[in-house]
Amino acid sequence: MFNKTADYLYGELTATLEDYRLLENMNNATITKYSDMKHIASNIAKNMNDLKGKYDTLQPYLDQIDQIEDSVVKLEQAAYKLDAYSKRLEAKFKNLEKR
Repeated sequence: MFNKTADYLYGELTATLEDYRLLENMNNATITKYSDMKHIASNIAKNMNDLKGKYDTLQPYLDQIDQIEDSVVKLEQAAYKLDAYSKRLEAKFKNLEKR
């Protein structure tokens, strides 16, 4: 009877030991995964800082592009007004020619 009890306890302890080994393996895999994620995140942060530096370097040029775009829009509006005025002037001239 003691042998059976000993075998039972041995089996229970072995199962518990296997559970702990499995848990340890899972923890090690998780540690490795999080370490990889940490490296990836630090690389992303470094790349983001590099991109921010490049963007800051380009910012004056981007501002100039915006100013040029505004000037082009104003010039386009002036061209449309001038075109409309020349059409009215042409219509007046044709009207005066008919008389």
